[in-house]
Amino acid sequence: MTKPTAQATPTKEEEAPIHILWINCGLSCDGDSVALTAATQPSIEEIALGALPGLPKIAVHWPLIDFECGPEQGADNFIEWFWKADRGELEPFVLVLEGSIPNEAINGDGYFTGFGRHPDTNQPVTINEWIDKLAPKATIILAVGTCATYGGIHGMAGNPTGAMGVPDYLGWDWKSKAGIPIVCVPGCPVHPDNLSETILYLLYQAAGLAPMIPLDEHLRPQWLFGATVHEGCDRGGYYEQGEFASTYDSPKCLVKLGCWGPVVKCNVPKRGWINGVGGCPNVGGICIGCTMPGFPDKFMPFMDAPPGSLVSGTASMAYGSVIRSLRNITMKKTDAEPKWRKKGRTLETGYKPSW
Repeated sequence: MTKPTAQATPTKEEEAPIHILWINCGLSCDGDSVALTAATQPSIEEIALGALPGLPKIAVHWPLIDFECGPEQGADNFIEWFWKADRGELEPFVLVLEGSIPNEAINGDGYFTGFGRHPDTNQPVTINEWIDKLAPKATIILAVGTCATYGGIHGMAGNPTGAMGVPDYLGWDWKSKAGIPIVCVPGCPVHPDNLSETILYLLYQAAGLAPMIPLDEHLRPQWLFGATVHEGCDRGGYYEQGEFASTYDSPKCLVKLGCWGPVVKCNVPKRGWINGVGGCPNVGGICIGCTMPGFPDKFMPFMDAPPGSLVSGTASMAYGSVIRSLRNITMKKTDAEPKWRKKGRTLETGYKPSW
């Protein structure tokens, strides 16, 4: 009997990659794609090149970096990768959707947005058609930016397209064939590191190296959107003390200038924008609630003080004045050296020699 030959473990170069199919043809400004290029924790280069421990081999099909490929010409037929996924020839793959989803059922004789052409009819393939084709086959669906997650600017009242987010289109209880809910990373634009960190987590999960991603009730990663802007803001102490800014160059709390930070789930003030630097309130900008499902309708007009801020601000100013007075007393006592630190013939520190 011939002894079976041991099978060699495939190297990372030999293993089948996890494909990332990025569709940015939703109603969008491409700001989320642009934002991702600024990510540093991790960077998109580290993800694409597999430079992180245990990261599976990946192949990224993203219009922003496939500059050498035309839609149907160039060094590679870019759209063909999406047709391969439709034919079931890419396994597994992560479908990334950027931009809000228009309702093509009300488009009349035209279409709102398309991505490539259908090979049989030569007509544009709408984002609705791509989602219908690829969603059942995707291992994971990732909605990036507030437009894709909740409809965003294009989904505001009075819009003619019926724009919505991916969960509105597929259903909030939708799950992929791997049992993974839609993952939403909102922001207008999305925070670079929030997105790259989520992509990294999902790639590890797709490779069986991470547990189910923890999401909140609006499908946002819990560890990124579990606290409010106010809870991570450097200006929060001024609110507590009842000190509010009247101009944008003031370091004090911006609530009375229109900041929604106390009720908005976002980690930008805590994380900064790039390498810990920047972020809306950190540089004098008010929070307008762009990571929230109600954006923009429920947060307009942006420069007006939020409802309730008059009452809460007045209360804060009342008890804040008491707090400041008490803290000033304590500050005067602690902002001075102890009395025994002086030159003299007597030791006054309380030390008692043992000999």
